[in-house]
Amino acid sequence: MSIELRIPTAGESITEVEVGEWRKSEGDRVKRDEILVEIETDKASMELPSPSDGVLGKILKQAGEPAKVNDVIAFIESGASGSGESKRGKTESKHEKTESKQEKKEPAKSKAKEASPAPAGKSSGSKGNGASAAPMPAAQRLMKEKGIDAANVEGTGRGGRILKEDVTRHLEQYEEKAEEKTEAKPDDGDEPQASSAGGDREEEVVRMSLLRRRIAARLVEAQQTAALLTTFNEVDMSAVMQLRKQYQESFQKKYDVKIGFMSFFIKAAIDALKAFPAVNAEIRDEDIVYKNYYDIGVAVGTHKGLVVPVIRHAEHLSFAELELAIGDFGTRAREGKLTVDELTGGTFTISNGGIYGSMLSTPIVNPPQSAILGLHAIQDRPVAIDGEVVVRPMMYLALSYDHRIIDGKEAVTFLKRIKAHLRSYWRGHRSSS
Repeated sequence: MSIELRIPTAGESITEVEVGEWRKSEGDRVKRDEILVEIETDKASMELPSPSDGVLGKILKQAGEPAKVNDVIAFIESGASGSGESKRGKTESKHEKTESKQEKKEPAKSKAKEASPAPAGKSSGSKGNGASAAPMPAAQRLMKEKGIDAANVEGTGRGGRILKEDVTRHLEQYEEKAEEKTEAKPDDGDEPQASSAGGDREEEVVRMSLLRRRIAARLVEAQQTAALLTTFNEVDMSAVMQLRKQYQESFQKKYDVKIGFMSFFIKAAIDALKAFPAVNAEIRDEDIVYKNYYDIGVAVGTHKGLVVPVIRHAEHLSFAELELAIGDFGTRAREGKLTVDELTGGTFTISNGGIYGSMLSTPIVNPPQSAILGLHAIQDRPVAIDGEVVVRPMMYLALSYDHRIIDGKEAVTFLKRIKAHLRSYWRGHRSSS
């Protein structure tokens, strides 16, 4: 019996997804709840499990192809779950036929093989059973991007399947061979050297992921619909740095997490948001919606782009709870395991460009929010304090805001409130010591 594998509902506003890498190939046996494929939405990645034991049948949507919610992307043959041996025999027979067909077509492919780079020390006919199984999707994409013939790549996967690592190794061997030829070439003095066609003017066209397209659309939306303005200030980080240094060891021992800078700024931002509710509000049609709760988004950079997981009711969390939440979000963001709900909503966002070395920037508001706080690198700079020039660890702060709802005076005073809150840690530390 065939069971349809459909794209599930991933969120209220999500209607289209992109099929990611398939973990299984057609003919592979699968177990119920075993992950079959990754699905990319415009907010996050999600894994799609098998609805039943059986064999993965026809795959209708390959990696990189778009699909709508509720589309059928593959079939599971549930009746084949107890016939592993016969299924394996059919699969092997299918592979043998494929190999036989490829052998017949071998002479016609000779020109294509010559055009494709071959690994050093191997001829195009010494690939063993590499052509007996279809390449893995990731390997297939990489071969297509680099113009490599699958017949020239030796597969090390089960049944000779070509893996992405095999393609990467093939490229490395080809580059090594090219370098050896270059080094062995005699020096012809001042004779002009012919450059390869294209050379450093090659172009690579890669389709934007749904996440990247969504980021682009939201940033453009923010620029077009809001009256954005940025105000700056700087803060002396001495108090915070001293506290972290003094209590880091005991804090980590007690809570099994390091105390970073972000939790201090979340606490300071919530204090300022309570004093200036417009910064925590949003414009909805012709109304201003003031929010008496504080869901703080923390921007996290990943290899796929910037995502902003939201810490719900951050005003009720301790330093340790905030640090644990931030650490968890960071880890799962890099692994692509954040849920859509965790990336939705938020009343205010904090973005720390300082971890990349940024000195100063103008962050863009995350709609429908009205403001975003940008943190930057901490650097020792000379400052005047009580008539004397001293060196202190200073950080520039940037608040980008929607001028339709937040006045300049509110924005400036908001940053001053954050500075005062951070300085208060020094006074509290001094009084308790």
